[in-house]
Amino acid sequence: MSHDDFAFEPVPGLPERPPKSEVVLWQGRPDTWALAREAYKINWITGYFVLVVVWRAAVGWTEAALAGALAFGLPYVALGVAAWAVVMLLAWAQARATVYTITSARVAMRIGAALTVTLNLPFRQIANADLDLRKGGTGTIALETLGETKFSYLVLWPHLRPGHVRVTKPALRCIPDAEGVAAMLADAAEARLAEPVVERAAPRPAPARAPIPAAVPAE
Repeated sequence: MSHDDFAFEPVPGLPERPPKSEVVLWQGRPDTWALAREAYKINWITGYFVLVVVWRAAVGWTEAALAGALAFGLPYVALGVAAWAVVMLLAWAQARATVYTITSARVAMRIGAALTVTLNLPFRQIANADLDLRKGGTGTIALETLGETKFSYLVLWPHLRPGHVRVTKPALRCIPDAEGVAAMLADAAEARLAEPVVERAAPRPAPARAPIPAAVPAE
């Protein structure tokens, strides 16, 4: 029987139902292959095993021609295929557990394949958003927040801007149509920040009344 680990969410990707004035504009998750390539470095892992297989096959060829090449190279081919499959499985699990949400008021990130957390970033707390666009249309939108808010690198990874360890920046990582999503985010944030902020003033205390003097009896 199938089981949805996030069936308790009133809206997928959000810990609670948004208010009526807030509209969900977009939801998405990382592209599995792009995440495997950029975060898990699957191309580097594949290249490493290709070099090892070529090297071992060359050593085997010098000793026993084709039979030696196969005997020396095939075990490393199997190891390389296994490593490639593990990396792809990790990237798939991470992408499947992730939901990025852009509403008319905030960016929400439900992240974590093992330890699931949800970040809520109101537009008024976002100072800047940077787009790293890659071939094929996938890209990463990194968010720079205001104030003293700090994020754990280990908790956020890989949903962060690469290379920024000291000041960790949350990011919508390896999403399809990143340019279109970035434009949507910019328009929504601009519209939200243009709205006037109405703050309810604290009630003023009632003015103190002067005491009524007591009546003086006539003599």
